[in-house]
Amino acid sequence: MTDRNVRNLSWLEAKGSSSRLLNLHRIALEYGATAEWNEQPMFNDRMLNRALIIKHRLRRDEIQDFRHRRFVATKIVLPIDPRALGVGGRFMFVGQNNFYQALSSNFGLSREDEDTRRLELLDRLPAFDPFLMREYLRTNGANVGSCYFNISNGDLAGITEFVKSEVGSLVKISMSSGADMKSSNPVARMTSIILSTELGSELALLGRTFRLEPEQYREGVFCWKGFLYYKWMIARTMSGVGEVTEGVRAIRPRGRVDTSAAVELDRSRERICEQILQACDDAGRMIAAYDRAYEALVVGGRPEQFRDFLLAAPRLFARLGERLGAIEHIVSFWSYRFGHGNATPDAAELLDIFSDFETSLGVPDNRRTSSSEPAVAA
Repeated sequence: MTDRNVRNLSWLEAKGSSSRLLNLHRIALEYGATAEWNEQPMFNDRMLNRALIIKHRLRRDEIQDFRHRRFVATKIVLPIDPRALGVGGRFMFVGQNNFYQALSSNFGLSREDEDTRRLELLDRLPAFDPFLMREYLRTNGANVGSCYFNISNGDLAGITEFVKSEVGSLVKISMSSGADMKSSNPVARMTSIILSTELGSELALLGRTFRLEPEQYREGVFCWKGFLYYKWMIARTMSGVGEVTEGVRAIRPRGRVDTSAAVELDRSRERICEQILQACDDAGRMIAAYDRAYEALVVGGRPEQFRDFLLAAPRLFARLGERLGAIEHIVSFWSYRFGHGNATPDAAELLDIFSDFETSLGVPDNRRTSSSEPAVAA
């Protein structure tokens, strides 16, 4: 690793994965004895497969560690003692200067190794949401076990009530079709089946309702869970979009601003607001397609239409997850940087922040700079 340390990781002891954290340490504790974890690992290197992978907002003194200017990087943290996270850990960033040298020194990995390729794939993702991550890895030829793609406990608590509100109509259909829904709270039971990390015999309950073949049960329920997750995520994230777009248009840098910087800031404001609204519209259209298919099931009594939509859903996850991941990053960063009475940035910093937002939204960035590679201890 590098010569930089994380002093205490105990706060991660009970924390599962999230959109910002891929907690391979906890996944290893929970699934390390299973065939799936051993035969389809995220990484072949066993130490790397127990790391903490974090989408990390770079501090100013860390930005210089990269050839291209960026504000969020993928941080690999290795606990010094996996049995006592309070001891701390060592870390490095994917893509930092001397990245390949550090991989070789610490893991014996070359630039061409599969583990190196997977680290670079994870670095390209805007977030670690399980549905986007699974589909992106799969389309890039990475065969990874399903134990790595469960909804985090934190998100699970928030999404449960939302799912209950979504499945009430389906419960009525399932009961009328003769399925065993004699629970005292069938809506809660259906919600538990959908959100369960252990998909067992009860899959047949949903499979029969959707007219799925037995071998399609697991994939169909995973895809349905994905759209429920994204629909909930949209409702949670969009509340902050208006504040961001208003803030982007209104903020003015402190200090003197030369003419060229002022022109570029104004152009960037318009591009960011336009692309944020476009990303929201894209996500909204994809969720509307899901809503139409679901309505065909619960109102029109056409389960085949919903089934076909679910089985085609994975190809939508990449775009939907990328759009929502970009929006979530911008909303959370805006709150982090401009909330709590933080100082107004100067023109140079504001240009960099806007450039980062545009990159997240897929706007070509012509302002990237390169620098010489300072030595980073490995």
